[in-house]
Amino acid sequence: MACGGFVCSKTSLCILNLIYVMVSLLMIGVAAWGKWFGLVSSFRVMAAVIAVGLFLFVVAIVGLCGAVKHHQVLLFFYMLILFLVFVVQFSVSCACLAISKEQQNLLLEIGWNKSESMQKDLEISLDCCDFLQVNYSEPCDAACFSDKTCKPCSDIIQTYADDALRFVGGISLFFSFTEILGVWLAYRYRNLKDHRQNPGAFI
Repeated sequence: MACGGFVCSKTSLCILNLIYVMVSLLMIGVAAWGKWFGLVSSFRVMAAVIAVGLFLFVVAIVGLCGAVKHHQVLLFFYMLILFLVFVVQFSVSCACLAISKEQQNLLLEIGWNKSESMQKDLEISLDCCDFLQVNYSEPCDAACFSDKTCKPCSDIIQTYADDALRFVGGISLFFSFTEILGVWLAYRYRNLKDHRQNPGAFI
């Protein structure tokens, strides 16, 4: 049987959405685990990761139900949502791969100023104080603060930012192509007849 057949398209779509379900549960689990063990104190970061995981889980369940039941409406909305996600994710991945050093520094500083809890996390984990210049007259949670040997966090963060952005951009770009594959599979599967049940039942 060719892979363009009904059974093969259905199986491929189910496998793809099962992978999405596992990835979404992994995202939710890692975020909850990090918050539980105190690895991430920022509620916004944890909530954002869990929200993305839940959204991916819902989309995957819709696609899975549509594939199992060959449900025309569910498959249509699955294709629509997945295509919109593909457009956004592809744009973000390209932006991550093309961002300049100056833009990186600006975004890092904006992110640094938005969350005090994230500042504390970074100061402790990276053993640094403040962003651009260390101010020993203000408290800092880093171990180096007592010895007054701290470096600005921007110097350390920037060494990781380029690699992190390229990694995130590459992974995001890879998953965006799996999403367009899901759209294509859903479109093809939606327009196939299941001759084993009732050939006249196709809409």
